[in-house]
Amino acid sequence: MGNLYDDDVIAWAEQQASLLRAGRWSELDIDNIAEEIEDVGKSEKRELQNRLALLIAHLLKWAYQQDMRGHSWVYTIREQRAAIQQDLTKGPGLKPLLTDTAWVRQTYRYAKVKAYEDTHDLILPDELPWTMEQILSTDFMPDTGTDYSPP
Repeated sequence: MGNLYDDDVIAWAEQQASLLRAGRWSELDIDNIAEEIEDVGKSEKRELQNRLALLIAHLLKWAYQQDMRGHSWVYTIREQRAAIQQDLTKGPGLKPLLTDTAWVRQTYRYAKVKAYEDTHDLILPDELPWTMEQILSTDFMPDTGTDYSPP
C-alpha cells in the first residue's frame, strides 16, 4: 500500500490544502506539491496547444476544402479563438509560446494531423500559412479577406 498521494490524489489534495490553511508546514508533502504545481503549468500549455491546433486545423480545412465549408467549422473557429483568448487572459505567462518558433511549428504539425483526420487527401503547406495575429483575429478567415461575416 502506497501513500495517500499514490492511493487517492483527490483526498491527498484536500489534505494538503487543509494543512496549508492551518499553517502546519512540517506535515506538508512538499515533493508531491511541487510536482503538482509544475503539472498545472504543463497542463495549461497542453490545453493552449490543443486549442490552437484545433483552430488551425479548422482554418486549414476552411482554406483548402472550400466546397465542404459549414456552420460547424465557423462555430469551432469562433469557440477556439474565444477559449484561447480566455486562456491567455487567465495565464499571461502562456503568451511567449505564441512566438516560440519550435512550439508553433509543433502545434502546426498537430493541426495538420487533426485536419487529415477528416480528409486524408488534403495537401497542406509545409509551413503555417498565416501569422499568429491572423489566426487569433476574430475578423480573419482564410482567402475571404479580413472582413468575414459568417452566415
